[in-house]
Amino acid sequence: MNPIRILILTANPNIPGHSPLRVDAEVRLIEEAIQRSQYRDRFQVTTKLAIRPTDLRRSLLDHRPQIVHFSGHGTGEHGLVLETDAGKQNIVSTEAITGLFGTFETGEIECVLLNACYSEMQAIAIHQFVDCVIGMNQPIGDKAAVQFAEGFYDTLGAGRLYDEAFKVGRSAIALAGKSDTDIPVIKYRKRPGRLSSAENADAKEAEERVSAPVPIAAAPSQSQSIGNVTISGSNNPFNAVQAGGSVTINQSPMQQAKVVNAELQAAITALAQLKQAIAANADIDDTEKAMVAIPMQKLETELQKPQPNSAVVAKVIATLKKTLEDVTALTEPLTKVATLVNKAGVSIS
Repeated sequence: MNPIRILILTANPNIPGHSPLRVDAEVRLIEEAIQRSQYRDRFQVTTKLAIRPTDLRRSLLDHRPQIVHFSGHGTGEHGLVLETDAGKQNIVSTEAITGLFGTFETGEIECVLLNACYSEMQAIAIHQFVDCVIGMNQPIGDKAAVQFAEGFYDTLGAGRLYDEAFKVGRSAIALAGKSDTDIPVIKYRKRPGRLSSAENADAKEAEERVSAPVPIAAAPSQSQSIGNVTISGSNNPFNAVQAGGSVTINQSPMQQAKVVNAELQAAITALAQLKQAIAANADIDDTEKAMVAIPMQKLETELQKPQPNSAVVAKVIATLKKTLEDVTALTEPLTKVATLVNKAGVSIS
């Protein structure tokens, strides 16, 4: 009986202003979860560290895995962050990554887990070729990411299906007292004749799995430029491409919700000033500006609603504070945004 091959890929380049990820701990806990599981003999785990684009391609071709696990950084539809030969960041576009997965036979790769911030964009794209893809719709804390992975592989090792493993992974975050349970998202469909767990790996016929991919609804276009990075797309997810210029925001009339609260309008104005300050700050590189642009766009969209969701606003502001905490020049404009939001009655405490 052929084992279920799990390929773990990690990239943890040196990114100014960002603490290194605990990818080593994540790899160790995944291996331990499989080793202590009921069906440990039915799995084969291979790990590739500090991957470059060439390593990604070669690893998939050499190992032909059923499960691909990526641990690292994401920047929305701008791509995933891999490494260069010198250990620097190397962003690989969503189109390039998706195209690579599309070269494999349909159903050969059964599951892709992208344990990286804002990787829902890649999950949506890869799902056209892979039946189960898991990504993150927001920044996820390092500990929560590790806990999700451990719960996910504990469940697979117990012979359960991918969608069940996803649910247990989420619950592992909650059991640890973390608030990131809604950040992992799954794109999943069942396919006839495919094996997706250790429990049925030696069966001649798999459970019938028939469903169509979930269509992605069209939405109004929007774009945002910060430095030489332009983010464009439909609400969320965004599409990011290289461009030049200063910060510009273009939104359709449907997205321009009427703001009746003067303090909220002032907060939106302060947010625009913060964007300009980020664009002009030489201490932040283009990749970091792209990573920050997405939560800022989410915050602006939320503040334009008649009744902004306090929990969402608080979470986004906390993310911005964490991301920009080492950039002293941005402390004041970010604090101004938070203060005006509180004055508007949107509690973020």
